[in-house]
Amino acid sequence: MLYVLKNENDHLYVDSKLLEIFKKGSTTYFNSSLFFPPRVRKDVTRLYAFVRVADNYVDSIPQEVEKFYQFVEEFYRARREGKSKDLVIDNFVKLEREKQFEESWADSFLRSMEMDIYKKRYETMEELEEYMYGSAEVIGLMMNRVLNLDREAEPYAKILGKTMQFVNFIRDIKEDLILNRQYIPTEILRKFSLSSLQEEEVKERTKEFESMMRNLIKLYFDWVKEAEKGYKYIPYRYLIPIKTANDMYKWTAKVIYKSPLVVYSTKVKPKKNKIITRAIENALGVPIWRYFSNISLMRK
Repeated sequence: MLYVLKNENDHLYVDSKLLEIFKKGSTTYFNSSLFFPPRVRKDVTRLYAFVRVADNYVDSIPQEVEKFYQFVEEFYRARREGKSKDLVIDNFVKLEREKQFEESWADSFLRSMEMDIYKKRYETMEELEEYMYGSAEVIGLMMNRVLNLDREAEPYAKILGKTMQFVNFIRDIKEDLILNRQYIPTEILRKFSLSSLQEEEVKERTKEFESMMRNLIKLYFDWVKEAEKGYKYIPYRYLIPIKTANDMYKWTAKVIYKSPLVVYSTKVKPKKNKIITRAIENALGVPIWRYFSNISLMRK
């Protein structure tokens, strides 16, 4: 469905609707974003509402292919004419122009979303990297512009976006199987003597599966180490939510590294209170327990 705006002056309705889409779409991103200043948080919401709606069309069961292409068509019409009847698209197009996004970024994003309609397997890491550029790296580039960061930070923003997407692939293996998708490249499965990620086979080759998952998570942490070099470009006020989201993905990866088979029994993701606690710790610069211990010592 298109999110039609009946009264273009009803900004409170627009803000609440976009916020609702964002909140439903990602626990980690949404709760981390609460620590951005209000103006920035509004722009981040405009960005992620657009991303979430497009993604929802191709991830639904069954896929809403016709609605996805209707969304894409409406987006390109809005780009040409400067206005849309869909409040999600309208707000993103305005954001794209205000923040001077490269038009190729949204093009690549929608192309990757379209790949989820017809491409069910990735044979090589090279193929997966192409998908991740559109599905995650360009979002990092957009966030870089939303925050008005130095262009020198762009390579790190791309990598950070990719790292989070990669953890999703690792975490959501069972969920993706239901959608008849396999993001872990076939060439990697072969290296660990696996022909598929079906739970029945994995249970018969537990050691091989665990080795593969831990190998992938080590690769993820290599990428994270590189991405975090970009922290130096981020003002402290903006770094709190970004570091919090990154910390939560690292937590997810560590949980799975410890027990890789957990991906078949539960969806590993931090709860809201864990995210908020980490954000507060990032703001304080120390764990909460240590902060209050220090206060207690000062009072003695």
